[in-house]
Amino acid sequence: MQLYIIAIALFGIASAAYSPYPEQSNRPQAAYEKNARILAYESDVKEDSYRYNYETENGIKAEEQGREVDGIEAQGGFQFTGDDGRVYSVSYTAGQAGVQALGEHLPTPPPTPEAILKALEQNARDEAAGIIDDGQYNPGKYGGAASAAAFVPQQNYARAQASTGFRKPYKY
Repeated sequence: MQLYIIAIALFGIASAAYSPYPEQSNRPQAAYEKNARILAYESDVKEDSYRYNYETENGIKAEEQGREVDGIEAQGGFQFTGDDGRVYSVSYTAGQAGVQALGEHLPTPPPTPEAILKALEQNARDEAAGIIDDGQYNPGKYGGAASAAAFVPQQNYARAQASTGFRKPYKY
């Protein structure tokens, strides 16, 4: 039994020494981030608003201010030094419309294709003219039947079968 306990203890020591993410300690900024001190910190929290900012020794800076308006509306920004040595900055606003972040390094969506823009314009013109497509299949519109009245939904067919006594209860 003692040998079993010693083996478990040695296994625990060996597994604690093993780091599953060795690349984290090899990052250029890791040494600065590990023991970075806070150089400045300011916070002001009120009943319906707040404001804070801070700066750390490794170049991280952040600030935000917000207020209660049908939820929380906030704006702020932060910056940090990346592994490539560049300083990255992000400014943002947040509220009922979600979070909108701006940063030189953030990706931007591609432009909307011309065909999509034309389709959206046509949809707007149709709606203004009272033509509304609710997305449901209409066989008369696509040549599947003479009119929509000729279309029999599957659910009515299932009810018709049940009412004729076609389905019988199982006997156990």
